[in-house]
Amino acid sequence: MTAANIVEIKNHFSHYLDMVVKGEPVQICKRNVASAQIVPLEEKKKNRTRLGCGSGTVAVVGDLTEPAMDSGDWNMLGGTP
Repeated sequence: MTAANIVEIKNHFSHYLDMVVKGEPVQICKRNVASAQIVPLEEKKKNRTRLGCGSGTVAVVGDLTEPAMDSGDWNMLGGTP
């Protein structure tokens, strides 16, 4: 792991960022005392879900255009008919 003081990181940030992108962590020091570390991000995994993979797995029971509850139950909850 590479270590550098803040001034060095500040003056050559692009160089150290290139190192991190290539996979090498960089330790940031303040007066030669380690205080932070820059590490590469984990590579994102690609989404392997296929469009339409769940088709045919849901069954609709009842009529979707009708109310879900009786009007009497709705009035009990404070709704207006």
